[in-house]
Amino acid sequence: MNNKTKVATLSVISNSVLIAMKLFVGIITGSVSILSEAIHSSMDLVAAIIAFFSVRISDRPADVNHPYGHGKVENISGVIESLLIFIASIWIIFESVKKIMYPSEEIESFALGFIVMFISAAVNFVVSKKLYKVAKQEDSVALEADALHLKTDVYTALGVGVGLLLIWITKLNFLDPVVAILVALFILKEAFELLKSAFNPLLDFKLSDKEIQNIEEAISKHSSVYCDFHNLRTRKSGNVKYIDLHLVVPENMSVKSAHDICDIIEADLENSLKNTEVMIHLESCTNHCGDCQYLNKEHCKHN
Repeated sequence: MNNKTKVATLSVISNSVLIAMKLFVGIITGSVSILSEAIHSSMDLVAAIIAFFSVRISDRPADVNHPYGHGKVENISGVIESLLIFIASIWIIFESVKKIMYPSEEIESFALGFIVMFISAAVNFVVSKKLYKVAKQEDSVALEADALHLKTDVYTALGVGVGLLLIWITKLNFLDPVVAILVALFILKEAFELLKSAFNPLLDFKLSDKEIQNIEEAISKHSSVYCDFHNLRTRKSGNVKYIDLHLVVPENMSVKSAHDICDIIEADLENSLKNTEVMIHLESCTNHCGDCQYLNKEHCKHN
């Protein structure tokens, strides 16, 4: 079992335990904010299960039907997870508004509710840190999405805990659904960011400006042995970054020399950006500016 699968399994287990705790305490206390947290954790569990299967599928090697691999399964997973968060948030707001309009029994066992929320925040903080660490190492959008779920759970659990404390101090029970609505609005904001992050690669959106800058710098390091480069294109599938470009070389350069240059540039790009596949299309300089030497390409730059 690799690191991605291990942390995905840990997320499934921790979410299952926390859901049981929150449901039990939510029913005992009658707190809609605690019950909303249980629902939020249920969405986290579904997300964790989706992440678990998506990282396993995305690690499969390319095959006849999927020559570019299975990486985009992770992006699909991220989109589904973000949509689940939207659904959970809207449900929480709906139930909270009902609680404000038709208040029911008072909340009981504040101490128990506060303790459970603190435990939930602490557990999710530890698990989300592990998920983020592996997500960064493996460049996994599915694990990053799962980590984001748990990160929001940390803040929302603390928010509910503080809300319960305020209710206990002020005796104003309407604060419970108000806190739940604030929690849901925060979750909606995080869900939008996650949806954007997961959905863009499905449209072959370019890499970040910083990554493109790194790519251009890596190519430019070898500018003394080529004339120009253009048509730089980038995209991402799962954790794999795809780069292709056109490299213009002197007209009198041998095929072997041009091929060697491509190998060196590809190696540099793959070293500077993890999980990268590079495709370089060679072009011959057509400016006919005399005996083109590797260090004399000022005219070629005027293409």
